[in-house]
Amino acid sequence: MMTDTGLITIGLVFLAYLWGSIPTAVLVCHALNIPDPRKKGSGNPGTTNVLRIGSRKGALFTLVGDAGKGILALLPCSLLQLSSTEQSFCALAAIIGHLFPLFSSFRGGKGIATTFGVCVSLFWPITVLQSCIWCLVFAVSRTASLASIATVLITPIIVGLTEPTYLPAILIISALLLLSHRVNISNLLQGKEPRF
Repeated sequence: MMTDTGLITIGLVFLAYLWGSIPTAVLVCHALNIPDPRKKGSGNPGTTNVLRIGSRKGALFTLVGDAGKGILALLPCSLLQLSSTEQSFCALAAIIGHLFPLFSSFRGGKGIATTFGVCVSLFWPITVLQSCIWCLVFAVSRTASLASIATVLITPIIVGLTEPTYLPAILIISALLLLSHRVNISNLLQGKEPRF
């Protein structure tokens, strides 16, 4: 028979998925009278594409909103002092919600900003290193996708060294993020990826 704690965990995992499903970029673009990012640029409803469409303000709001989803998804876990395993389930649910959102025909973004938000809640020093890696790679390459992919690849190493209890969830999240960037990876290998 399922315990009350088990029911609470299931409820929080579902709530985390719903938080992740909020289509931040679409809502921001609608509010600012910007074209739907799913129909312009790369077609990806994320920060980089909103910036490419031509709105720095919209890109900033999208970045903050997507990261905020990750933080809010795990906030109840922190308040209830749930175990690392339960927090990991919620973190994974939030990312899945962002990648495959219920509120946007299961067509979501690529998950980088939401993963930052999740990592803030799990163990915030991780995000300091992630941000440094992203900025460094972007400064050298001027390619947002390469900076994101590099950060995704290095994050499991950071987590393994600093907070290994979250490593299984981070490995799954990293694999999902790499899959979401498969077109970018192909473009990078062919030298076709857009630069800033």
